[in-house]
Amino acid sequence: MSKRVVLAYSGGLDTSVVIKWLQVEKGYEVVALSADVGQQEDMEAVRKRAVNTGAVAAEVVDARLEFARDFVAPAIKADALYENRYPLVSSLSRPLISKHLVEVAHRYGATAVAHGCTGKGNDQVRFELALQALDPELEVLAPVREWGFTREDAIEYGHAHGVEIVAKKENPYSIDQNLWGRAIECGEMEDPWAPPPSDIYSYTLPRSGMAESVVLGFEEGVPNSLDGRELDLDTLVGEVNLIAGSYGIGRIDMVENRRVGIKSREVYEAPAAAVLLEAHRQLEDITLERELAHAKTEIGLRWATLVYDGMWYSPLKQAYDAFIDAANRVVTGEVRVRFRPGGFTVDGRRSPHSLYDYELATYAANDAFRHLDAEGFIRIFGLGLKTWSSRQGGLAR
Repeated sequence: MSKRVVLAYSGGLDTSVVIKWLQVEKGYEVVALSADVGQQEDMEAVRKRAVNTGAVAAEVVDARLEFARDFVAPAIKADALYENRYPLVSSLSRPLISKHLVEVAHRYGATAVAHGCTGKGNDQVRFELALQALDPELEVLAPVREWGFTREDAIEYGHAHGVEIVAKKENPYSIDQNLWGRAIECGEMEDPWAPPPSDIYSYTLPRSGMAESVVLGFEEGVPNSLDGRELDLDTLVGEVNLIAGSYGIGRIDMVENRRVGIKSREVYEAPAAAVLLEAHRQLEDITLERELAHAKTEIGLRWATLVYDGMWYSPLKQAYDAFIDAANRVVTGEVRVRFRPGGFTVDGRRSPHSLYDYELATYAANDAFRHLDAEGFIRIFGLGLKTWSSRQGGLAR
């Protein structure tokens, strides 16, 4: 009986070559699995490419709504930005793809699954940790890590074995994209001093006729409406991507710390992520009590690091999820966002659970705040500091 492996197939250079390499070098029957997570590709063409390359079967899963509901929504509720900048574009799709890899492997009776990640990247960690959590009995193969090809070697191997090659030597960029954003690396961008090439962008190009402002509705931390229209999250994210992207919003050029210990220059396009994460934070500003808000900021940073590191299915992340879900129960309301070329401003927020009290906040006469109470508050609040300073003889002496 032939060995069978299920490959996470993107349709790009590496995974196309992986199909043939697993067949020729390792003797596997390859089942290709492609997940539509909103990458705006012709997924039927991707499926046919897998079959033409030699896969014994090729499946495409429409996971756009699942990706938005079960992976993007938690990231929004967590205000998730790795190192306060990266909105977890690829990090969110890998645990979802892993879940479907396991399901397809069980259905086809495969004893192994495979991915097309390199030994330097983060995605190998994300895939393999997720797979270990979901089914530790499955063998995990990483051909790109094993074969040691350069990008040029992979192109030449593909040509020699009749593989349809999408990448070209003169266009060496590696691009991963989904509903939540687009990640671009390699080529001349490996020099952190070199400016990104102008032809790499897709989500952040000018478009005419786009709205100058929008009102985003949230229900328990999850965006659910755009200008009063209730929308599924995948549709809402797609529309915000178009609007915000037309203003050039969401470009991120950063050097980040990979899990494997390498500093890597990455360029991202994430228009909807930039807008929705900020809108969510602004709604939290009026709905979360101070200590809860501060604790949630700390946990959100840790949550983002866990997900970046591939720990989606970990018990610690599940515990953080419970805290984040509880905090978001009051994060319901509307946020108004106004766009301008290259940026945006939140200039309105309201919620039925708002803790903002005009009578306490106003500086108008006869407000509800008892100003004389501040003297006693400051005296008690600063008592420890005053006592310490007096024992030192006063810092100004």
